[in-house]
Amino acid sequence: MTTENRLKDSASPYLRSAAHQPVDWNEWGDEAFQKARAEGKPILLDIGAVWCHWCHVIDRESYENPEIAALINQLYIPVKVDRDERPDVDARYQSAISAISGQGGWPLTAFLTPEGKPFFGGTYFPPEDAMGRPGFKRILGAVAEAFKSRRAEIDNSAHALEEAVAKAELFHNARGVFDARVIDSVIDSALARFDEIHGGFGHAPKFPHSSAIDLLLERTKWPGGTRLQAIAEKTLNGMAAGGFHDQIGGGFHRYSVDERWCVPHFEKMSYDNSELLKNYLHGYQVLGLPHYRRVAEGIIAWVGEVLSDRERGGFYASQDADQTLDDDGDYFTWTQAEVRAVLAPDEARAAELYYDVGPHGEMHHNPEKNVLWIAETIGGISRQLKLSEDEAALLLARARGKLLAARRERRPTPAVDETLYVAWNAMFVSAYFEAARVLDRADCREFALKTLNRMLAEAWDESKGFLHRVGGPRLDGSLDDQVFAAAALLDAYEATLDRRYFDIAERTMRLAVERFGDPDGGGFFDRAKDAAPMGGLDVHRKPLQDSPTPGANSVAVIVLDRLYALTGEAPYRAWAEKTLEAFIGLIPQYGLFASTYALAALLHARHPLQVVVTGTGGDAKAAELEKAAHLVYRFGKSVLRVTPELLAASSLPAALRETLPHLDATKAQAFVCVETTCYPPVSEPEKLASLLNEIATGARVASQ
Repeated sequence: MTTENRLKDSASPYLRSAAHQPVDWNEWGDEAFQKARAEGKPILLDIGAVWCHWCHVIDRESYENPEIAALINQLYIPVKVDRDERPDVDARYQSAISAISGQGGWPLTAFLTPEGKPFFGGTYFPPEDAMGRPGFKRILGAVAEAFKSRRAEIDNSAHALEEAVAKAELFHNARGVFDARVIDSVIDSALARFDEIHGGFGHAPKFPHSSAIDLLLERTKWPGGTRLQAIAEKTLNGMAAGGFHDQIGGGFHRYSVDERWCVPHFEKMSYDNSELLKNYLHGYQVLGLPHYRRVAEGIIAWVGEVLSDRERGGFYASQDADQTLDDDGDYFTWTQAEVRAVLAPDEARAAELYYDVGPHGEMHHNPEKNVLWIAETIGGISRQLKLSEDEAALLLARARGKLLAARRERRPTPAVDETLYVAWNAMFVSAYFEAARVLDRADCREFALKTLNRMLAEAWDESKGFLHRVGGPRLDGSLDDQVFAAAALLDAYEATLDRRYFDIAERTMRLAVERFGDPDGGGFFDRAKDAAPMGGLDVHRKPLQDSPTPGANSVAVIVLDRLYALTGEAPYRAWAEKTLEAFIGLIPQYGLFASTYALAALLHARHPLQVVVTGTGGDAKAAELEKAAHLVYRFGKSVLRVTPELLAASSLPAALRETLPHLDATKAQAFVCVETTCYPPVSEPEKLASLLNEIATGARVASQ
């Protein structure tokens, strides 16, 4: 008879997946700490996620092993945490264990005092001694013995580590006067890390750096921009052609284990795909390359099929890498025999050439398995098969369709975590509004609004702001939830001019300043001042680094500057500048990993660009002006479509109403404004696009 532990009723899919384990798991909370203090035992903390392959490996090898489980239950109070559900807990212990072991990641395995202070840890431990490394069984015994025999030394060490983490997280001595030249240090870091051969930044493992790509695309029209454009293009091309990109189903995996973007870690994360969707939309705007549009539409198609609640609205958190622990991306990879079993001979030949499918593939666990990546051009296929390029493209399209159908119908699909986290949903809402503008996709606009309305209905608290998840037991929101949701609300307002979205965005940021802001040192803490005590390593923390989502303090600056541009209220800009100044001294050190900060600094220095397009509803010329405005990339640009009815309803933001007091909303024309000054109105789409491109180079200066 199988007995379940106390995780069986958890709201977290990751915790529920451990309910059958013989470990006497506790959820994070006071009960676990009280038990540890009462029994005088250290705490074994496991932090992981439902999508994490090595988390499942350590579960099977160690936590499902009755002998190891008995040892844990005898010597420790075991606590399991879902890093997606409790990013605040994860962030603090990642910092501590990285300081101890030199590395972080998941699973995070930490040993804590009964008060929750870390004194030892690492990531994945094998169950037995292997390759000169001690196994988990040996470590469990040795750590428990050290805790018993050297308690005073361990307590002192834990206290010193806590102080070091607290100091590092508060960015002491980072404060300085804001200077936009700090942006150059981030770009220099990206240039230094750029992989000239494969694109991207750094070496294996290789992660996408979405904010860095947007920053480079933004600077392509500046002096020296040709080099930056080439770097962005090489990176976008490399990612799109690699196995890191799901060539059959669309969307991107979490990262590449090699430098070539070829073999990925196969899990797919919401937050990666929302930001990569923006990258390819922006790349399409800047470079006009049709395959960037196809990549973006592939992400949208995959999300529509796999990662969203089409009926009620909402973006799911992630899709797992594997169906079982005995495979490694088997759902996404193919043997040559599998390809030939699905396709006609001519289709198989084309697919094998295009996707580099052969008898020997890239996967260690099954050498016959191939990761599909683009190894040849359509032109190369057409020459080898003696076909026209159109015929070769059609042949490959048929092959891809059959492979996708076979994958869906014949293979068990990796699990999807259907939790709706507010910050990640907001990021995808913003990405979908961007897709609606750039690709003229009304369906993306409607789904973004449906999702946002659900977030407001189920996760908005008038007195505290946004919660952390939509539905389920109440879980108070983090700074990420507030700032990403506020950004999405402003995007919704710009798309609809519905004042409800604008008013809630303002309310959200005012609550963020009040509850998360540091009025003395500047910037924002990740947890609210009035939040319930976290327990354990409860140090103050200000999130800055892009790791992997955009740094929340930088996003806060972007939202505050957008609010200032719409309202003209000076406190928004003052808070934005104070936040930038709180971290400026350390930005050169963070470099590439502070790319969102660089984007925020850029927006703050030059102010958001606003395009107001007037004309009656259904006016074809106004629609052309609006489309022309959308097709030019400029970070922080807003396009507001104002009809006579919306103008009469006072939907236009206060600052713009004052800048354009005699606006004639019946005439199809576009006004381009920066802060309190505007360019003369433009009536032709080509002239509007030309003006926006000139502004992007800094060649035009507005005049009232």
